[in-house]
Amino acid sequence: MSKPKESEENKLKALVAKRKEVSDNRPAFVRQESWRYVRIHPEWRKPKGVDSKMRRQDKGWPALVRVGYRGPVAARGLHPSGHREVLVHRAKDLDSLVPGTDVARIGRTVGAKKRETILGRANELGIRVVNPTGLRIIESEK
Repeated sequence: MSKPKESEENKLKALVAKRKEVSDNRPAFVRQESWRYVRIHPEWRKPKGVDSKMRRQDKGWPALVRVGYRGPVAARGLHPSGHREVLVHRAKDLDSLVPGTDVARIGRTVGAKKRETILGRANELGIRVVNPTGLRIIESEK
């Protein structure tokens, strides 16, 4: 039974590696003329001018954002470890997770007491928690 799980893990890790490879080859999309003027921030905005050389994709101008630069569909939304990341706000949410393929991320609004119960339940079920920190306050007060 462990063979299919290992091959599935390898597939997920390969997808994440492919996503990283695509990301490394993706150009840095910058706003037109942001390198020229301080007042123009580099965050991407689509060039819409009639005479815009960037919109016309003249040689020597930065690339436009296009759908072809996206990563593999199956790898989107995966944690860098290759697991599916699920947001958890209570211990009951952990019951629907699969230990081999899912990892839990505790919501940012969850308090220390409930966080402690979620971490305890995750240890029982063998589910990895991506952000287990936040208990230092409780430990230092005791």
